[in-house]
Formats: sequence, structure tokens, C-alpha cells
Amino acid sequence: MNRNVVLLALSQALMMTVISLVLSSSALVGISLSVSAGLATVPLAAQYLATMLSLHVLSSLMARFGRRPVFIGGALVGAAGLALAVIGILLGSFVVFALAGLGVGVLGAAGQFYRFAAVDAVPPEQKGQAISLTLTGGVLAAFLGPFIARNTRDWLGTPFLGSFLVLVGVALLAALLAFFLRLPSPLPAAALRQPRPLREIARQGRFRLALAGGVVGYAIMNLLMTATPLAMMCARLDFAATATVIQWHLVAMFAPSFLTGSLIRRLGVMQVMLLGGALTLAAIGVALSGDELRHFGIALALVGIGWNFMYVGATTLLTETYREEEKALVQAGNDGLVFLGVTVATLSAGPMVDGLGWEWVNAATVLPVLLVMAGVLIALRRTRPVLASSA
Repeated sequence: MNRNVVLLALSQALMMTVISLVLSSSALVGISLSVSAGLATVPLAAQYLATMLSLHVLSSLMARFGRRPVFIGGALVGAAGLALAVIGILLGSFVVFALAGLGVGVLGAAGQFYRFAAVDAVPPEQKGQAISLTLTGGVLAAFLGPFIARNTRDWLGTPFLGSFLVLVGVALLAALLAFFLRLPSPLPAAALRQPRPLREIARQGRFRLALAGGVVGYAIMNLLMTATPLAMMCARLDFAATATVIQWHLVAMFAPSFLTGSLIRRLGVMQVMLLGGALTLAAIGVALSGDELRHFGIALALVGIGWNFMYVGATTLLTETYREEEKALVQAGNDGLVFLGVTVATLSAGPMVDGLGWEWVNAATVLPVLLVMAGVLIALRRTRPVLASSA
């Protein structure tokens, strides 16, 4: 168990190193390739679109062949996508650079299953902790990604060319780590019951709440994270400042994972999701109060912590809504909708900052967060009479 969780956390670190550096540099590379700010997030949107479209395919392959070969293959496709990004930068082609995001998106899709693989490797009572500990790999990524960016940004004379070359090696290392995983083999189809239709599973209130928490939490976090480099550029803050803000945002996203599993066991999964929503609202308040470096830094750090509580909570809640034979269908369906939201948010970030301004980007996120929090409060209210009567 410990060996697998450690390897999955390190795989998470490498995957997030790729994702974070691409996130912080992609829009700037796009602008350097002579596109407008409104189009600068198209490569990121292509990446998240590929993640969304790959999830069902990868989940089906995992159900048939196991998780390890899919993790290896996803990392190799990601390395190929990053190599294509290098070619796009060398050729000065925005189209080629945008297409490269598709390969990176496949790596991101495979990485979404790291947390579910950790659940497979532990007893049921430890699944919340396994999910959160796997996500702690993001803390390493929070330092490794900016370190690579700062030291390789102008390495070969063309901005970020060296960075993307190094990321090819990072993705290949992720493939190597996956080779050493020893996870349970998928059960043969004959040993499983007939899975329920997804619409029947979706009738559960806990499933709908887990889905809403994952979609809203991730989409809003990604909207604000993707929009921040553009907003900081408009506020005349340099790339070093942007890299620092993104770095501490990533620390805030993943460092709480050392404690989130314990908080869920102590407070309850819904209470932790509620706390995540409250922190996200606090972040929006800070972002609306000014456009200096401290406002961007504090706001995005609070967004990161809020995301962690909502996302780990929603994932833990989701694992309580399906049976073994349904996990491939439910996990892929959940993450597919999550990344549909992320794709829409990413596509919207550039035009919203360019056309509406940073303040409206933040204001637009308030209502979805409030709706999820209202759903959590309603669910808590409904469970209290049951708990009281059983006592």
C-alpha cells in the first residue's frame, strides 16, 4: 500500500509539474506567437478538451488491461505532445503549438485516475486519506514547475523552448514510475454483477452533490488560475511575479492534502466541502479588493485551499455512490463532466479578461459556489433527523 501510494504521489508530482508549467507559460507563448489575448488560452482549452474526451477511453482500457499500462501510455502520449509544442515554438506556429495541447491533455486524463488507483490499493476506511495523500505530490510540483520555468525560460534563446524540452523528460520519467506500480488486476467481467445504468446511479442525492462539487470547484479554480497570468500582465506585473503567484497557488492546492483526509474523517465530508466553498468566496473578495501583487497572491492561494477541500471531499463522496463493477463508468463520467466545465472555463478566461475585466471574472464565480454550498447545507439538514433518530 505505502509503495503504491508513494509512486502515485510522485507520478502526480510529475504530471502536475507539466500541467503547472504549461499553465503558467502557455498564454504567454501564444501571445509571443502573435495572437491576441482573447485567443491566448486556446492551447490550454485544447489540452482540457483532450482530457475530457480521453477519460472514457482510458477508463475502458483500465477496466480491461489494468491501470499501469494506461498510466505508462498516457505519459508517453504526453511526452509526444510536449515534443510537438517544441516544434511549434521553433516554427513560430500557433496552430502547431495549440495542437500539442492535445497530447498534454491525454497525460492529464491519465493523471486524473491516480487518486482512484490509490483507493484501489487501500482498505475502504482509508480511501479518503489515500486520495489526499496522492494529491500531496502537487506540493513537489509547485516548486519543481516554477524552478524549471525560471531556469530554462531563456535557455535556448527562444522563450520557453528549453522549458518544454525539459518537460518532455519529465513526462518520460512519469512513464518510468508507472512501470513500477503494483496495483490490483481488474476483475474478470464474469465475476462482476451487471452495472446499474448511469441514470439510476445519478438519482442518488450524494452522487449529484459529489458531481456538482467536483465540476464547480474545479472549473472555478481553473477559470481564476488561467485568467490570473493575463490579469497580472494587464496590471503590469512581470513573469517572475506571475510564476511566484502560480507557485504558491499550487502549494495551497496540494499542501492541505496532508490533512484533508483526516479532516474528512473528523468533521465529515460535507462539512469539508462547505469549508472549501467558504474559502473560495473569501478568495473572490480579496481579488475584488485590488490588483496589486498581494491581492493576486492571497486570492489565488485561498482558491487553491478551497479547491482542495471541495475536490477531495467531492471525490471521497463519489466513491460512496457506486459498486465495484460501476467504478469505470462513474469515474470516467464524473471526470468527463468535470473537464467539460474546465474546458469551458479555460476557453472563457481569455475573452472574459480581455472583454469584461478581472473584476467581472471573479464576480461571475460567486453564484455557482453559493449553489453548491446551498446543496451541501440541504444535504446536511436532511441527514440530521436520520442521525438523531438512530441515536
